[in-house]
Amino acid sequence: MPTYVALLSFTDQGIKTVKDTVQRAEAATALAKRLGGSVKEIFWTLGPYDLVATVEAPDDETATRFALAVGSQGNVRTLTMRAFGRDEMTRILAGLP
Repeated sequence: MPTYVALLSFTDQGIKTVKDTVQRAEAATALAKRLGGSVKEIFWTLGPYDLVATVEAPDDETATRFALAVGSQGNVRTLTMRAFGRDEMTRILAGLP
């Protein structure tokens, strides 16, 4: 299943209700499962992003649906990137001319 890395930043609304962040993460994990994917890890971080998550989804459309649903709640802004594991990268490289 494709893997995605999401970098998340709290919005003004999200930081005002930061005490709910763990419960929101649990809700996001449940949402990913309902959509056919999974949240593998969530880390609360220091630096330019407040959270980093790794998510698996069956396809880009599902990953996008998940990111839009989470973002539409107004607590975080997301930047999501497709990530490739070792086996996937090996297959990609094998196709190079």
